[in-house]
Amino acid sequence: MKPVPSVLFVLLMSLSTMAYAQSDAHMPAASDKATPSDAQKAFDKLKTLAGSWVGRLTTFPAEPSVDGNFAQFSLRVTSLGNALVHEMSISGRADHPVTMFYRDEDRLLLTHYCDAGNRPRMVATLSPDGKTLEFEFLDLSGGNNYGHMHHAKFTFIDENHHTEDWTWMVPGDKPVRAHFELQRTSAGSTSTN
Repeated sequence: MKPVPSVLFVLLMSLSTMAYAQSDAHMPAASDKATPSDAQKAFDKLKTLAGSWVGRLTTFPAEPSVDGNFAQFSLRVTSLGNALVHEMSISGRADHPVTMFYRDEDRLLLTHYCDAGNRPRMVATLSPDGKTLEFEFLDLSGGNNYGHMHHAKFTFIDENHHTEDWTWMVPGDKPVRAHFELQRTSAGSTSTN
């Protein structure tokens, strides 16, 4: 019956080795890590927009059904800081599109869950001065019968003001740009009064 203790010892050593491999114990200390990637810097910048925002919509070319309408935005950091939820509502419209922002290795991506029934993904580039974050079309899941969101641009003005430009590509590759001049609401203020 001596083989049982030997087998038990080997089994326990194997389990502890697997647990160590899955833990962070073998990872470099935080002070040893390299500086944040461009994707992390862009994501950290985007997360500063968490809160509630309001503004007016301007479309190019003008779309009379929505041009000049009031818009409300809600941006919320979720999943322990690993995602940002972006929700938009425009007065006079029944839809409420949702966009998720997240890091994927060395890229910052967005997936836009569109009322057209599709899900375009875009990849971000932060300008050298850190004031503009642009998302370029990557791919599309779902149909394209009604068009798709093709480009997004966030311009950071100050902690209480930013603009968003979203480009919708209608069938036939005709762009329609939606421009939002946004102001943080007191409900979403970052001040500590």
